[in-house]
Amino acid sequence: MRNVARTSLVDAAIEELRGEISSGAWPVGTKIPSESQLAETLGMSRLSVREAVRVLVHAGLLTTRQGDGTYVTATDESQVALRRRLDRAAAMDIIDVRRGLDMVAARLAATRRTPEDLALMRVALERRDAAARAGDLDAFADADVAFHLHVADAAHNPLLTDLYRSMSEALRDSVRNMEQAVLDYDDSHAELMKAVEDGDAARAIGAGVTILDQQERDL
Repeated sequence: MRNVARTSLVDAAIEELRGEISSGAWPVGTKIPSESQLAETLGMSRLSVREAVRVLVHAGLLTTRQGDGTYVTATDESQVALRRRLDRAAAMDIIDVRRGLDMVAARLAATRRTPEDLALMRVALERRDAAARAGDLDAFADADVAFHLHVADAAHNPLLTDLYRSMSEALRDSVRNMEQAVLDYDDSHAELMKAVEDGDAARAIGAGVTILDQQERDL
């Protein structure tokens, strides 16, 4: 980072930090330098740096962990805004959106999946089944979302993957809210897995619709 004139203050610090994030110099998950290190690098007071960090935390690009430091959580504020909107969306709204995405993902995955895609889907499905047997709601939600993300990845359409991943937190919350799904046996996910593995697009779409119909009934 370049040295910032003291007169630039908070706005300049915000732009410098945002630039480090958006350029990829600080990828998501990276712990950023301490306030004192940033202040020295930018040539400004720690107070100005602290305020700049606070603004970016509020924007959703950074998060501060008490006693640990500050980490990058996103690189694009528009994606943060979308994620926050999704977090507030009603569960039914999420299912309505998923009907479009899941049907496309299932159809494309059945024709484009690779052995590596299938292996990842299979592991996620096994984790999901094990969590259901154990009644572990958090593990079940994580595995369920991972399975559907792997199906989307298997479509090998970058835009579809990005859209699906931007919804991942909202999807996880919606699954966690359907606690009965953990207790009831449901083989529709296994059917989706088998249809994708067999390359049967029509069957994969049908299985995907069945999954969402069941989730709608569980609401």
